[in-house]
Order: sequence, then C-alpha cells, then structure tokens
Amino acid sequence: MKNMVAIILAAGKGTRMRSKLPKVLHKVGGKAMLEHVLEAAAAAGAEEKLVVVGHGAEAVSRLVGDRGRTVLQEQQLGTGHAVLQTKAALADFRGTALILCGDTPLLDGAELARFCQVHKDSGNAATVLTTMMDDPTGYGRILRDEEGRVRAIVEEKDATAEEKKIREVNTGIYCLDCPLLFETLATLTCDNAQGEYYLTDVLAKLTAAGKSVGGVVCPDSDMVLGINSRRQLAEAEALMRRRILYKLMDAGVTVMDPASTFIDADVSIGPDTVIYPYTWLESGSRIGEDCEIGPNVRLSNVQVGDGCHLQFLYGHDCRIGNNITAGPYVHLRPDTVLHDNVKIGNFVEVKNSSVGRGTKLPHLTYIGDSDIGSGVNMGCGCITVNYDGKNKHRTVIGDNAFIGCNTNLIAPVKVGDDCYVGAGSTITKEVPAAALGIARAKQQNIEGWAEKYRSK
Repeated sequence: MKNMVAIILAAGKGTRMRSKLPKVLHKVGGKAMLEHVLEAAAAAGAEEKLVVVGHGAEAVSRLVGDRGRTVLQEQQLGTGHAVLQTKAALADFRGTALILCGDTPLLDGAELARFCQVHKDSGNAATVLTTMMDDPTGYGRILRDEEGRVRAIVEEKDATAEEKKIREVNTGIYCLDCPLLFETLATLTCDNAQGEYYLTDVLAKLTAAGKSVGGVVCPDSDMVLGINSRRQLAEAEALMRRRILYKLMDAGVTVMDPASTFIDADVSIGPDTVIYPYTWLESGSRIGEDCEIGPNVRLSNVQVGDGCHLQFLYGHDCRIGNNITAGPYVHLRPDTVLHDNVKIGNFVEVKNSSVGRGTKLPHLTYIGDSDIGSGVNMGCGCITVNYDGKNKHRTVIGDNAFIGCNTNLIAPVKVGDDCYVGAGSTITKEVPAAALGIARAKQQNIEGWAEKYRSK
C-alpha cells in the first residue's frame, strides 16, 4: 500500500518470560516472533518498517538487519512513548502508520492489508483492529457510539460491570494518519497509575477533538494473540503448527498424526508426500513429492528430492537427492550430499561427504570428508579415518568400487574405479583402478595355545 509505514513495538523486556532472551526473539514455528511480524507488515504493504527497540536492543537490531530500521527507546515509558521515538525518522512522512506489536507472531499479512484498506477508504483519523473474545478478561473493551465508531477504549480495571460484559476488545494494532499521530502524541501526559504514556490516549484525544475513530473486527482472535509468558508461547506454537499443517494438507500432503508432527513455517513439502508421526521438519528444509518421511525423523535445513524414504534419521545442513532410502538410525551431518538412488542402512553416519548415484552404505559405517563415486558398495563396518589428531583429510573412492567389510581407509587416500578392497583391510596407500587392495596380517594358528594359557 502506498504511503504506509509500519511501526513495530519491540522494546519490552517480557518479564513474565523469565528469560535472558528479549521476548520478541523467542521462536514460534521456527522463527523469532518479531520475524513473523516483519513478514506480516511487508505482506500488508508497508513500504518501510521501523522497529522500536529497547531491552536487548543489540540482539533485536541484528535480527531486524536490512529488513527495517531500528529506533531506540532508552526508557520504556509506555506504548505512546515508544511510538513517539519514531517521530524524527518520520518527520517528512505523510500517510498511514500501521502500529504493530512485536510479540504477535500469528499475524496474517492479508488480514492486515484488509484492515489498512478499510482505514484508508473510511477517511478515519485512526482505526483500531478489534476482535471478539468469549473471555475478554484482561483486555481493554471497545466502546462504540450509535453510528458504530469507536468512542473509547476502557481498560479492565476501569470498566464498569456492564462494560466488562463487552466481548469486543482492543488488539493493540492501529492505523493512524501522520503527522496527526505525532501532533497528538506530543500532548500526552503520564498522569496515571503506571506513570506511562498510553497510545490508547491518542484515540481518546482524537475523539474529543471531533476526529473520527473507526474499529475493524478481526474474525480470527488467534491471529492477534500477544505472547507474554512461556505458557502463551506454547499456545501460539500449537496454533501456528495447526495452521502450517492444515495448509500443507490442503496442498496435498498427508500428515498421519498432526498431534505428533512438528513443521516450521518456512518448510515446503511437495504433494503426495506422507509425513509419519514424530517428525520434526525445521527451518530451511524442503521436501519433494512422493516421499515418506518418518517416523522419528528430524531435518534441519535439509533439501530432500522426490521419492525418498527416510525413517529414524537426523539430518542437518545437507542435501538429499531423489529416490533415496535411508534409515533406521542414520545421522547426516553438515555439507553431506547424497546423489540420486543412494541407499543407506542402519547405524550409518555421513559427514561433509559426497555420495555418488546408486551407492550403498548398508550398515555400521562412518563416512567423513569423503568423495565417493557412483555404484559403490561399502561393506559393513567400513570407516574412513579422516582425522590425524590435528587435521582432517579426504578419502576418494572411484565409481563401482567394492569395499569389503570392516575396512579402514586411512586418509588421505584414493581408491580407484572398479577396485576391490579385501575385508578387514587397513588401506594406507592408493589402490589403482581395477586392482584388488588387501592389507591384513597373514593368519597364524598356534596349536595347543589355549590349554597352556588356561593352565597358567
């Protein structure tokens, strides 16, 4: 929307969170609450975003980065005082200020855009976003006049018994015209029990001056839920998870048990993929079509192709190609790349390695700092010995090699194409293409040794 900026209030400490971390940096759906608000403001059409920071200002500013400008509120003296800190930054601005709270992670950009458009079309000096609650306890009630305009917002402690029955409440989200907003803020006083400057007093002053103040009802009260405690954080997480899962299911993903499935907001999953219970898909992950993921899979920043079957697996910061079967009990560590048609069995760990097309790592294997070609078979118990106590070294295995069981490949070392390595070998030198590499002591049997040993 043209001529609209967003002012996001994110200066509070969040005492009830009982945390060293600033409240707005706590995560919901894999993202900090403030990130969700920044994204919603952008989706609503805000041309610029100003974030008012205070407690933990440095950490909050780092999160904002180049997505907005930060303005410092050195003393937290109320919502009105917080907005006033943006006056210098918006000195030449003529348009609408969308005021948001940084602790409302469930905001929907489309709903905010509708709210802002209603404000613009109405000609109101200010518009407040409201919602209906079955239990409005603790919220400011919306008082309207006979024409439906907002006459006042009365806080719970000041409300009469009759006013407390009102279910329409203030969400703390507003559209206000500038520069009228700052002209009115300049007239506020802190003559109240908290000694703070309240943004709601701006609405009262505008009404008293004969300006029109409107109210738009948000149909989804969950969307405007503010987070002030760990309990509310968990409630928001559950609501966010349900929203994410419903969206995925509507797009053709099967989620067998939503109650035991945890998927972050920015994860994408292709149609006809099935998600089994106790699966965690975390930020940065992408899953292709026709996959079966789970049970008991955790992926963090992992790219998965089409047609994969993963179970009892933990992967992070790696890439998985198409038609890959892996698990159970597999650990895929950072910078691992599995090319198409790889098969990984139980108790296998792969780290910082490229595994070629159609290669098999059946079981009980460690692959670290390696480049493995296509069509390779790694026998049970094979290890690439990549660390000499000071430095990591790479192992290179050519196409179609066969590595026998219980083999140690002492890096740096290369095994050529079409090689065979005898079981139980410890390979320290290059094995040329199409050769057999074998490195183990000749067996020696000593007759009668056991009886002599037992008789000692």
